[in-house]
Amino acid sequence: MSTSALQKAKGFKKSKTGTYLSIGTTAFGAISVLKQAKKARSEHDTLRLLDAVISAAAIATGVALLVRELKRIGDDDVLFG
Repeated sequence: MSTSALQKAKGFKKSKTGTYLSIGTTAFGAISVLKQAKKARSEHDTLRLLDAVISAAAIATGVALLVRELKRIGDDDVLFG
């Protein structure tokens, strides 16, 4: 991979599109956490349920951080605001 392609890839992560993609993939992880919580509840497994709750909190925090980053990107955009 050339240096310019690497720079583009690093820039994509901090772009609006990259941030939206990160939000989507992070939120997609919520599906497995919901399945884990449902299974833990049906099996009355408190430890797995606690793990699912903590994982859900981590996902919510990650999405909140990405939304904040998206707002920051929007504030820096002359055309946006």
